Amino acid sequence: MSHEDVLPALEEELATLWRRARISARDAARALHPQLDPTAYPVVVLLGRTSAMRMSELGAALFLDKSTVSRQVDAAVRAGLAERTVDPSDARARLVALTPAGRAKLTKLQADQRARWEDALAGWSREDIVQLTALLAKLSQAGIA
Repeated sequence: MSHEDVLPALEEELATLWRRARISARDAARALHPQLDPTAYPVVVLLGRTSAMRMSELGAALFLDKSTVSRQVDAAVRAGLAERTVDPSDARARLVALTPAGRAKLTKLQADQRARWEDALAGWSREDIVQLTALLAKLSQAGIA
């Protein structure tokens, strides 16, 4: 069965969602620190879910090469949101973690974002949100988004 008639609308909605996500990430990065490069925001968010990570782990998790991760971590460090430490299991490696101030700022920002999501989805049923989440996961697993 062909989906040719519905794919243009899907592509347009995904493009709109992508543009809005980029704007949201830019605004979130600025909320964390006025000079934080928006490309460093995913690194900060990922570090917010862990205690510390190796640079190589960050790169693998974000599908980024070593030089890109290094630049993004540098930006987070300059902003005082993250810090590098020596990996106790391998003195050649460095761990990256959020600073206490970085973690506090990220926690506050994420709470504010969650409140906006709650407001935006107030008219949605729980089932609709669960279904959307499942469909987005299915699309992601298909390698499209």
